[in-house]
Amino acid sequence: MTDAAVTVYAVFADRAEAERIARQMVEARLAACANILAPCRSIYRWQGAVEAAEEIPALFKTCADLAAPLIAAIAALHSYEVPAVVRWDIADADPAYAAWIAAETGRKA
Repeated sequence: MTDAAVTVYAVFADRAEAERIARQMVEARLAACANILAPCRSIYRWQGAVEAAEEIPALFKTCADLAAPLIAAIAALHSYEVPAVVRWDIADADPAYAAWIAAETGRKA
């Protein structure tokens, strides 16, 4: 089902980057909505060393058939060399919510 609701999760270097990219994705109808969350502390291995940084996570609501183009668009605009941008499938959603996502991404009238 191409209009099934999915979430795309991404983290950004700062709030300004998260807001800029989120706005572009919603304006392009690749996402119906983006929730920019509170800063989080990430601990990760990068180029052989354990690093730590504050990052800004965001959740993008979209349709299944738009997940890959959304991920590609976010990655293309992202400041990281290897951005964390992943799809999370939604097992169940309120039908009205799923219909709203489909409508706002141009999938249904």
